Amino acid sequence: MTTVAVLGAGPAGAAVALGLRRLGYAVTLVSEWRRFAALEGVSQRVLEALRGTGLHHALAQAALPSQRQVNWNGEQHAQNVEFLLDRPTFDRGLREDLSLAGVELIEGRVLAVQPCAGGHRIELEGRQALLADFLVEARGRQAPAIGRGLRGPETVSLLNRWQGTPGDTASAVESLADGWAWMARRADGQCYWQWTVDVASAELPGKAMLLEHCRQRRRDSAVARRFFGAEEEVDLQLHARSSTAILSPQVCGDDWIRVGDAAMAVDPLSGNGIFQSLSSALQAPTVINTLLCKPERAALAQRFHQQRVEQLFLRFARIGRDFYADEQRWLDQPFWQARRQWPDAQVAHAEADFARLRIDRAPVLRDGFVDEAEVVITADQPLGIWHVQGVELAPLVRRLRNEPAGQVLAGLTVEQGRMVRSWLLAQGFKP
Repeated sequence: MTTVAVLGAGPAGAAVALGLRRLGYAVTLVSEWRRFAALEGVSQRVLEALRGTGLHHALAQAALPSQRQVNWNGEQHAQNVEFLLDRPTFDRGLREDLSLAGVELIEGRVLAVQPCAGGHRIELEGRQALLADFLVEARGRQAPAIGRGLRGPETVSLLNRWQGTPGDTASAVESLADGWAWMARRADGQCYWQWTVDVASAELPGKAMLLEHCRQRRRDSAVARRFFGAEEEVDLQLHARSSTAILSPQVCGDDWIRVGDAAMAVDPLSGNGIFQSLSSALQAPTVINTLLCKPERAALAQRFHQQRVEQLFLRFARIGRDFYADEQRWLDQPFWQARRQWPDAQVAHAEADFARLRIDRAPVLRDGFVDEAEVVITADQPLGIWHVQGVELAPLVRRLRNEPAGQVLAGLTVEQGRMVRSWLLAQGFKP
């Protein structure tokens, strides 16, 4: 039986492992479990995506709803509900989901990964080496780099965590002259404040003084003072981590693939880190299945994964750029100058124009494998759209250029007609 090793037990690694088990592969997942109590803010869309992968136990006790306050460009407003994901609880449930699916779990540190005859040899600390036919790299930002790749402005996030007085669950975001801060408070009194700054211009003190420096910055913020109050910060801890946006130059080979933050890591401002990790991971089992079972399509499968990872990365980067550009108070500050123009000047959401739709052949997912088909290239979907509600769009768009819409859409079911008409109108089609 073909064996697959997944390195990393975050949402991306777990999603690939579960997808491969559903395809009948023997999967071994290797990971060092998280050592500190992290908390992440996620949207309803992220929760639905996690449930869609089969991570039901992981979500059972991990998500706490919170009304998020946003303080940006001198304005304050309440956003939609944000869910605070308790990562230790989530990770325990994630391991339960994996075990129930038949994934072999190994808790351990990967020392080295080396190619060998027919696959990969994975050296583990204090354990016998693991041999696998196929390798999934899902260790996030800790994954060994492959070349330089595309990098955003160098960024670091300083997470402070402490025990406060129990109260209501809440979260908030605040823009500052030299960065921005995300803050959260759980009902049990656990408090989190993460300050994201520019590495080149922040002028941070040495490690011994960093915790006190963060505390002073927090006290200088009226938003943080209102949010946390004046209570004592018990058991105050600091975790520093890179949050630079990074795109790996290569994310797929004949017998390996990179997913999640190992393929692309986005700026945490988007609030969609887990979502983009899942986006690259959900397609991976089909790509892997194609590489292993239909090697004649290897180049097509690799192109599919590479293009979609790159496009997803640029989409999130441009959305983040536009959000940074909304902050007008500190136009001359290095943090904001560097981020309001990166990665490029291309619009995040191009205006729809039905006359400019193109039809081309591109890789698609069909019947469990990567295949090739005619797709419609749109302003917002430069890689193309194959079908909507089971209706292939390329033949339909081609006919609409010469035939009445009523005639072209006559054979669709009620639901298909509703969905296809909605898509056409969104593309600027005028009946």
